[in-house]
Amino acid sequence: MTARSTRCTTAAKTRTSRLAAVAAIAVAGSMLLTACGDQTEGGSAEGTSSSQKPATTAPLFSKLPADIQKSGVIKVGTDASYAPMEFTEDGKIVGVDPDIAQALSKQLGVRLDFVSGTFDGLITSIYSGRQDLIMSSMTDNKKRQEGLDDNGKKIGKGIDFVDYFSSGVSLLVKKGNPQGINSLDDLCGKTVAVQRGTIYEDTFKAQATKCGAKKLTIQAFDTDAEAQTRVKAGGAVADLNDYPVAAYIAKTSGGGNDFEVVGSQSDVGLFGIGVSKDETQLRDAVKEALDAIIKDGSYAEVLKKWDVEDSAVTSATVNAGK
Repeated sequence: MTARSTRCTTAAKTRTSRLAAVAAIAVAGSMLLTACGDQTEGGSAEGTSSSQKPATTAPLFSKLPADIQKSGVIKVGTDASYAPMEFTEDGKIVGVDPDIAQALSKQLGVRLDFVSGTFDGLITSIYSGRQDLIMSSMTDNKKRQEGLDDNGKKIGKGIDFVDYFSSGVSLLVKKGNPQGINSLDDLCGKTVAVQRGTIYEDTFKAQATKCGAKKLTIQAFDTDAEAQTRVKAGGAVADLNDYPVAAYIAKTSGGGNDFEVVGSQSDVGLFGIGVSKDETQLRDAVKEALDAIIKDGSYAEVLKKWDVEDSAVTSATVNAGK
């Protein structure tokens, strides 16, 4: 189980994610990378778009739906506040996911245009057709596949996932670990901060039930950056993030003096590229493109660039999350 929620400011974006000072590398290529905008309202910030026609000689161009072939663009929703997976630097969205998308675009022959919004509005943007894909370190799980809320109630048709990344979750605490937190059980009787709408919030809620009378207080925020700030200020003892993100935050925020990662990784799961259940042709083209970049080595190059090789998958899968 791993994944994020709302974000768009960096303390550093994810997943409810994250970061303060991030050393960003701008994504090259013809992909349109925009600054943060309110995706739930359909807004996007200014970006630079390419006027070039689709590269029809790309090996998988013909596998795409006709409307995407015609437009030359796949619209991608993200929450760019989750370094190193996706975050903003100098008005551009950069990170692991945009770089993977750039590699995919070479196989598909179209641009992947990223627009940032709140994490908890991303699935809705697929339902509404505002976006074609989600690339936002989103955990593939049955609840999202089937369109269920936390209580198992049907709230939408659900989405499909092309799984591309594997990660566990880790606790992020103030540097020096003044409260001696080493596991979820150590949180009972304390206050935690988390990004709203993420699986991390679900994990804390489950732990609160386990704590019982020794109450665990959960403070949920729109962005993980806000949750991080709360921990840094001492108002909460821990935040929860995917391990690569937590490690990146600990390494970079405040020059490495703000946070540290404690305990072992838990709930290892898959991140998926989200797509509408009605768009099986697009889903299958993306899956084939992912397999192609795994095979040609460009996928491994991206992960090495961001020091997340341990999260590699060996092949693309669909809806393999639990």
